[in-house]
Amino acid sequence: MRAILRILPVLVALFVACQPGGDPAAHGFSIDFERFQLENGLDVILHVDRSDPIAAVAMTFHVGSAREVPGKTGFAHLFEHLFFLDSENLGPGGLDRLMTRVGSSTNGSTSRDRTNYFEVVPVDGLEKTLWAEADKLGFFINTVSESVVAKEKQVVKNEKRQGVDNNPYGHTSFVLDRALYPEGHPYSWQVIGSLEDLESATLADAQEFHSRWYGPNNATLVVAGDIDVAQTTAWIERYFSEIPARPLPEVPTPSAVNLTESKLLFHEDNFARLPQLTLAWPTVPMYHQDSYALDVLARVLADGKTTPFYEVLVKEDQVAPGASLSNASQELAGRFTLQVRAFAGTDLDDVFASVERAFERFETNGVPAEELDRVKAGTETSFYRGLSSVLGKGFQLAEYAIFAGSPAFVSEDLERTLGVTAEDVFRVYETYLKEKPFVATSFVPRGQLDLMLEGSEMAEVVVEPIVQGAEAEFVVQRGEERTPGGSFDRSVEPPYGDPPTLKAPTVWQGELENGLPVLGIEDRESPLVQFALRLKGGLLLDTPDRVGVANLLAASMTAGTANRTPEELEQAIDLLGANIGVSAGRESFVISGSTLARTFPETMALVEEILLDPRFDADEFELSRTRARNMLRQMSTVPGAVGTDVFSGLLYGDHILGRNPMGTVESVESIQIDDLKEYYGRALVPAAAAFHVAGAVSRSEVMAALGGIAQRWEGDLPEFPEAPSWSDDRAGLYFVDIPGSAQSVLNIGNLSLAEPDPDFYPATVMNFRLGGGGFASELLQVLREEKGYTYGVGSGFSGSDLPGPFAIGSSVRSNITLEALALIKGIVENHGPGFDETDLEATKSFLLRANGGAFETLGAKLNVLQDMSAYGFPSDYVLRREEIVRNMDVTEIQRLAEDYLDVNRMVWLVVGDARTQLDRLRSLGLGEPMVLDREGNLAQR
Repeated sequence: MRAILRILPVLVALFVACQPGGDPAAHGFSIDFERFQLENGLDVILHVDRSDPIAAVAMTFHVGSAREVPGKTGFAHLFEHLFFLDSENLGPGGLDRLMTRVGSSTNGSTSRDRTNYFEVVPVDGLEKTLWAEADKLGFFINTVSESVVAKEKQVVKNEKRQGVDNNPYGHTSFVLDRALYPEGHPYSWQVIGSLEDLESATLADAQEFHSRWYGPNNATLVVAGDIDVAQTTAWIERYFSEIPARPLPEVPTPSAVNLTESKLLFHEDNFARLPQLTLAWPTVPMYHQDSYALDVLARVLADGKTTPFYEVLVKEDQVAPGASLSNASQELAGRFTLQVRAFAGTDLDDVFASVERAFERFETNGVPAEELDRVKAGTETSFYRGLSSVLGKGFQLAEYAIFAGSPAFVSEDLERTLGVTAEDVFRVYETYLKEKPFVATSFVPRGQLDLMLEGSEMAEVVVEPIVQGAEAEFVVQRGEERTPGGSFDRSVEPPYGDPPTLKAPTVWQGELENGLPVLGIEDRESPLVQFALRLKGGLLLDTPDRVGVANLLAASMTAGTANRTPEELEQAIDLLGANIGVSAGRESFVISGSTLARTFPETMALVEEILLDPRFDADEFELSRTRARNMLRQMSTVPGAVGTDVFSGLLYGDHILGRNPMGTVESVESIQIDDLKEYYGRALVPAAAAFHVAGAVSRSEVMAALGGIAQRWEGDLPEFPEAPSWSDDRAGLYFVDIPGSAQSVLNIGNLSLAEPDPDFYPATVMNFRLGGGGFASELLQVLREEKGYTYGVGSGFSGSDLPGPFAIGSSVRSNITLEALALIKGIVENHGPGFDETDLEATKSFLLRANGGAFETLGAKLNVLQDMSAYGFPSDYVLRREEIVRNMDVTEIQRLAEDYLDVNRMVWLVVGDARTQLDRLRSLGLGEPMVLDREGNLAQR
């Protein structure tokens, strides 16, 4: 008897060319899928996409933190970590080794309501991937031991320290949700859980959790990509059908979320420099009809310069640079959240008064038709962008299947948003927000309790102390019990399929009358176009006494034009379903964005206006300066941000690239509008630029749309500073003190190679096994998988046309800072001498097979075009680099390691708690630690 119970082929048409709110007729972009179920209950969805020779495999379990119970929080996420580690036939770390050979990597995520695991593989490795996923599903739990659980608990605790404890405002959701949801409600705790609950987790807990939730009848398997449906179906039946279903426990219905009174709470935040007010109201579950109107309400209230929150909080009352509103609807309930990070020293009572005035403004003005159209146009573009990759389609199909009842809901999801009326928006405001109880949190800087909302009570927040030797050492040993075999030998890894053929996309090139190079790739898979006008410059063309000018100019260029107010420009962009952004990096100044293909000419007309008709609005300039100062003050307390800035200064020395592109509080204070005008005239010239475009638009359409820029834009190449160079006298051990930091941020490296350098890509190949290969790298395997010291660590070369850094980065738990540095030092020193043929084979296997998705998305295609214009690379340079990999041998790897991995020629920077960690570092063998302040200057001790 076949194990397949039913097959449901479905064709779902997406509404590509329809205007927001218009007739949703089919317009050629579709997701076709087949859905069937094995006898054991495994739900399977297959989608064919011939764009690239790759396949996405995503396994989603209908279990998240909402299936936990008080006292056992964080277990769904901990189990996600465990599920990657081993299985009976893959062996310890076998999935990572397999994915390295296949040319892919594996990852996963946990939410309140689901846990997923996924890979994107070259299509000839699909059978191997399905074999491995089945082995995890049916033959995993016996390999878990007490020591495996103990190690992974440390990894997860490091993740919590890094993402929550060591960040400003990191405990906000914890405080909000405990107050918003009734006691015992599964949304009242965080996905990552509490440190206390994580510490108490045992092997028995893991085994019980697996038996309850990890059966095939609680899973949805999606395979999307360049697949043969019949063959893929046969593989799934072979590898998954004999895995038995498990009885699913009854899931109790949680208590209703009904606030009877508002709750006001405060927290004195060790890492905050600015006061932050957050308000939350309970709303509705996902896919509830009202959830769509709530999503629109959030954007109508605060997303843009014409919204009531921007008008009141930013322009009139000037209490904050902006406000963020969102509706997060999940399986069991929803939360509507308003967050305002105020200007330094602002009383949050004043912010709350402004919030009330903004709501009153909304009640008076209602929902103007043009605002509703603006929001819907942006929603439509975002919807298509989320389906631009096979993995994105796979995720969405699984989510619709689990939470909406059918993958075919994809055809209804967007339609529901486009069908929202102004009356719907106002109705949900009155139903869920107006005069309704809420939870308010005031997160204020330490010592500034006078800024909190009046009447607030202290929130209960657990801050982990730094205790040397608090965690026990362990040796990881896997469980060895075996599951009885089935109808075939599961230990036999299946072969590769027929090797796929990867072709570089066809690139067209042109040049405008003013000499501006134009590079494009036409791709009609979706109705989108992405573009980027990239100029060499950014921080590179700032002057040392006015650092931050490029950044402020970028902020000002979307704040209106000579012909449009800031509000008019924003509305014009949004009504096209477009987004246009201007950014200034260390070495570039970029005008980029995306739009629907049907509005590409109009979008380019706005790009032309932004570029050539700047407004230089005095009020917007002052607001941009205030935002920059606030951001700089806030980032001065964030260990990761401090590490990035100080590390750059140590690498580049006195060169301008050693500075923060945002400048300093003092330099921003000194910048005037005339400085922006001078930079604009000097740096924004076609001689320093190239235009790149990818998507559903032809060469002739692009060149026609750029006609105005060709005729009006001119200017000669500016003078650039000399290239930076490395000096060994900057090497050594440095420490920046962040008192109470739960983790130490490590930045290690030196200034190394430019990307066009003949050694750059070979050095990248050499680095793969060191720290560039994710779970295939030695740094991650030792520091995370063996020791549990960190959540992540990696290394890499990152040059441009100028020499760039070789860098190793990680955040480790504070009390093993010395031990982690010693391990890193030893691994780097041994990388060349210890590199062997096995390492070479793993490196080649991955790098020769990993290019299947190199051209998949419009963003990936745009990156190829930008590398071509910046470095003179040919259009197929990604494929040509494969020859470098094929010719690599152990001797060459060792030569590259010797040349570029000298630990005595590197900066070793630690940002952490000096009181507990500094003195220990003297035994590292890198000399006396030099203590710096947060600006990178020698500190007084």
